[in-house]
Amino acid sequence: MKKTILALSAALLTVISVNAQEGKPSVKVFSNFNYDLSAEETEDAFKAFEIKRAYLGYGYKFDDKFSGKVTFDIGSNDGGSAYTAFLKIASLNWKATDKLTLNFGQVGTKNFKFQEKAWGKRYIAKSAQDMQKWASAADAGLTADYQLSEKLSIDAQVLNGEGYKKVQGKNGLFRGGLGISYTMSDRLALRINRDIAPRSTYGEEDASQHITALAIAYAGDNFNLGADKSVMTNTGNKVDVKKDLLSVYGNYNLNEKYSLFGRYDDVTSEEEWNLENDGNFTVFGIERQMAKGVKLAINVQSWTGAKENAEAKRTLFMNLEYKF
Repeated sequence: MKKTILALSAALLTVISVNAQEGKPSVKVFSNFNYDLSAEETEDAFKAFEIKRAYLGYGYKFDDKFSGKVTFDIGSNDGGSAYTAFLKIASLNWKATDKLTLNFGQVGTKNFKFQEKAWGKRYIAKSAQDMQKWASAADAGLTADYQLSEKLSIDAQVLNGEGYKKVQGKNGLFRGGLGISYTMSDRLALRINRDIAPRSTYGEEDASQHITALAIAYAGDNFNLGADKSVMTNTGNKVDVKKDLLSVYGNYNLNEKYSLFGRYDDVTSEEEWNLENDGNFTVFGIERQMAKGVKLAINVQSWTGAKENAEAKRTLFMNLEYKF
């Protein structure tokens, strides 16, 4: 795997050197130190330094209408013993008209992009839908954006539905989505999104899975707030199986360098059919802008299961993001 990562890096650097004037390279790295605060004994607490993720990207503009982008996602495995490289983005962007834009290939999905931008701290924790694996951040397919007016836009997507870490499934069915975004002012924005994953069979217990999400983001003079509510019906393509997901988050700027932030997620299953995976997630901490492209955050993250007498899993993190 080390050879693979080195080969990818070498190939990317070669492209950059050849097309340095026309293209734009990018690198983003997420790393952290974490310490388990839940352990009863100090010596039993898990602690580690980790490089969780590195993105190597390159964008190229062919002309005023066409551009391309490639991004490799290099992340640590669950066991933490090795790194795996995935092709996350390999898309061709076509600005068909002043109002219509199309993306084809391995593209960024629309499911939680609004929420991720409003949360703004991906290097600390994924947005709620991403964390709960309700959808993937990228997939093979086609997306379209249409600007109806200065404030109102719509978007649609047709995807393989397997995410960028898997190939297309055997059922050959596509996952679709439709979203509407409304920017009421410079401070307030709203979005509603509908995602549909068709059933693979036609048994009596099967049905298309639907995710409906409503999100809001507000930016004040020195703070920002956001919330999103998502409902998944026919979860896993099973009839009358439902899950709910709520996420609320905010950030307060103390000055140009320091800010306080917090977030609360709650995931529940109707009639507790998935109780072992229900619960709430919280994170709160302080962030410092160390330099342009460098952020450091000290925070505590907790997960409390919904089962009776479930104990919270609390971890102290020092997260670092650097990009160039």
